[in-house]
Amino acid sequence: MAQLRQDYDAFIQHNTAVIAVGPDTQEAFKAYWKENDIPFIGLADPDHNVAKLYEQEVNLLKFGRVPAQMIVDQQGMMPYVHYSRSMSDIPKNQAILDLLDNIHQK
Repeated sequence: MAQLRQDYDAFIQHNTAVIAVGPDTQEAFKAYWKENDIPFIGLADPDHNVAKLYEQEVNLLKFGRVPAQMIVDQQGMMPYVHYSRSMSDIPKNQAILDLLDNIHQK
């Protein structure tokens, strides 16, 4: 999430809302957001309802949810979905921003 926080202004300039969904409780999210001064929305999903809806993989050998990045447009379509294989497989912010540029041009 620190990576997203670093480029949050760039996402805003791309007319993009950033939302992080995680398995923690609402209390844990509030504490983490406050402690780390996270500027975007955090959605607690301890029952995995959102994760199931978006088919996010849960792998107990990797300690829970496997990271996923999605772009959802204003019509609810998902022109980009990336399910990471590990924490090191998370796309860089610039790659996502470039995708947003391409989507906005269409």
